[in-house]
Amino acid sequence: MNSPFIYCYPPLEAGILLKRYKRFFADIELTSGEIITAHCPNTGPMIGIYQPGNLVQVSKSDNPKRKLPYTWEMIQLDKTWVGTNTSLPNRVIKLALEQQILPELSGRYTQIRPEAPLGEDKKSRMDFLLSSEGDKPPIYLEVKSTTWAQGETVLFPDTVTTRGQKHLEGLMKVLPEAEAVMLYFINRGDCPIFAPGDAADPRYGQLLREAVAKGVEVLPYRFEISPLGVRFLGLAKCQL
Repeated sequence: MNSPFIYCYPPLEAGILLKRYKRFFADIELTSGEIITAHCPNTGPMIGIYQPGNLVQVSKSDNPKRKLPYTWEMIQLDKTWVGTNTSLPNRVIKLALEQQILPELSGRYTQIRPEAPLGEDKKSRMDFLLSSEGDKPPIYLEVKSTTWAQGETVLFPDTVTTRGQKHLEGLMKVLPEAEAVMLYFINRGDCPIFAPGDAADPRYGQLLREAVAKGVEVLPYRFEISPLGVRFLGLAKCQL
């Protein structure tokens, strides 16, 4: 029996990916034959998932102020849908946290604060701060979406990410006064294994292993993506 959707997409339109350019733009031919330019929220290299000619799904906003009403949401690789909207995982994780459906985190918090400042200068932020009444330490949680796959293993990152490196360093700094969690949102349902993308950013892989050794909790969570919605599949095996 399939688990219920954590997140349900609005009605989507199907099309064929023609090309992606200038990072933010994707030309797509809809099934109607109309060629549209959609916003591409994923600014990275999209290794392995940028496949012109493949089937994609787009959402359409009714906001008249948007220059590009369409957003590229996902692409189909073989029989697997892979999420391309990198702004969506944080929204899905917030819903999952509110519903307490992530087993490794469930029961460890009663309050959820998005975009929590980190450090004395308050310039750095983590995606979520989880807290509860009493003496339980707070939990700083950072979310990263990942789609780069090699066989059944998904890797992060797929390019050098100085921002991601800083987030790992920030998580290590909150220990031991607080708990720290690095959550990887596996934006495809066909990869049961997670590993750091050492070939793309060896420094990030080094920092991740250092973070784990110091007590940062790593949670690579699997999600099934479909044109209807997003389902939680559980924890992937972590190979560091």
